[in-house]
Amino acid sequence: MKRIFISVILVVSILSACNSSTSTLSFSEIENVPNNVQDKIDSNLKLQLIENGEKGSYVIFQTSGEVKTDVVTKGDTVTIKFNISKSQSDVLKQKTYYLTTDPIHDVIDVLVNGKLTPFDSVTAL
Repeated sequence: MKRIFISVILVVSILSACNSSTSTLSFSEIENVPNNVQDKIDSNLKLQLIENGEKGSYVIFQTSGEVKTDVVTKGDTVTIKFNISKSQSDVLKQKTYYLTTDPIHDVIDVLVNGKLTPFDSVTAL
């Protein structure tokens, strides 16, 4: 009986450890921006963050070039990397991304072509 109890405790511990290490970090471009988010976007700003409570954040980036993205983490920091290719046009395109982070992430940095770039605006829904 004691052996079964110890086995059950061991299995529960392993499952708990696996569950707690599940990452919620994600970053993806979204095509259909909700109306309540669209209402908060300022088309005169290049880089905006609109927080969606504990669910995640919308990152709005305006550029005339093609965008390649990458996200890396180190400690409590999430770094979003935007690599922009040269464009033949000066027409700005709005790119909207949705970011979810793990509870340990307190800082969001953005690099545009390797240069640290601050958000022009940070708001909440």
